[in-house]
Amino acid sequence: MPKIAIILGSTRPGRNGEAVARWVLDLAKQRGDAEFELIDIADYRLPHLDEAIPPSMGQYTQPHTLAWARTIDSFDGFVFVTPEYNHSTSGALKNAIDFLFKEWNDKAAGFVSYGAVGGARAVEHLRLVMGELKVADVRNQVTLSLATDFKNYSKFTPGDHQEPALHAMLDQVVSWSNALATVRTAA
Repeated sequence: MPKIAIILGSTRPGRNGEAVARWVLDLAKQRGDAEFELIDIADYRLPHLDEAIPPSMGQYTQPHTLAWARTIDSFDGFVFVTPEYNHSTSGALKNAIDFLFKEWNDKAAGFVSYGAVGGARAVEHLRLVMGELKVADVRNQVTLSLATDFKNYSKFTPGDHQEPALHAMLDQVVSWSNALATVRTAA
């Protein structure tokens, strides 16, 4: 069974993403087709990128980078839970992604986003980044509106239509993670 990380992509105090990520995890764990684990980037306390050598060289020197690399390397696919800040993803998530290279390669990714327009613009930026990292991002995504899926813009109350959308995205992430395992094995 593939291992899928649900990556909580905000470190902001009072973040809405924690409730969203836990909702994703709770529903994902009801499935029997993959192992799911919540990864909170805040737990890694990654500073602004502080590796002297580009990540594509794989010569990490910092203990926090080595720990982050071991974690990401252990997964077959990812679900990124991202806010939309200023028409993009969070700086903390982008920084965490930028620390590594090969650990992301030949894996699958899906997106759950939230914001004024469901976080769709954040996901579009992440799709460009995933392409450079050789991550196959799936078509389906979950877009959560701050106006309709959150009470008073802060208490997460997803609409009934969001659960089927989540499962459709997870179906694709699991399927692609299984398929890409053969690519990683061949490499």
